[in-house]
Amino acid sequence: MSMGRPREFDADEALQTALELFWRKGYEGTSITDLTDSMGITKPSLYGAFGNKEELFRMALERYEQNYMAFFWKALEQPDARTVAMDILHGFANAQTCDCNPSGCMGINAAMGCSDAAAEIQKTIIEKRTMGQKALARRFARAKREGDLKTDCDPEDIARFIMTISQGTAVQASSGTEREELYRLIDIAMRCWPS
Repeated sequence: MSMGRPREFDADEALQTALELFWRKGYEGTSITDLTDSMGITKPSLYGAFGNKEELFRMALERYEQNYMAFFWKALEQPDARTVAMDILHGFANAQTCDCNPSGCMGINAAMGCSDAAAEIQKTIIEKRTMGQKALARRFARAKREGDLKTDCDPEDIARFIMTISQGTAVQASSGTEREELYRLIDIAMRCWPS
């Protein structure tokens, strides 16, 4: 039984390159040729290592969440709900404006440009965003039970509010808004915090 040729590229490095390309150009804005040129591999190598473009995007999105969005899950461990919200919003602003990364949010950048042809990708992004929002709502529900949030507050509404602000900062960051300005917007939004 003959074995295929060994890979002549670093799959981890190639995946990181794909992630950054999807982050900058979105899912549909990134062509297979863009990917192979940037990754320095051939189309057969891309398909052999990563499957199709959709599978590669899903792998890149998983890596993005692990490497760039870990702050979100860490923030849920903060002792009070307001600090949870502030850490999440500042974490998003920091990730979206870091000079070492493309601006904005990979998921938002990809989802905003999705046509019907990429409905499955958009669905995946929405599912991941919903998962985060539900985790945040559970954390706020705990805060309410512990007396950290007013009893008339709806944890799901507060979670939706925080996620909406974070998505807005992603769009602003994609268009070049600086971190300090995003921080000011976050401060204004947090004036609505139930106290």
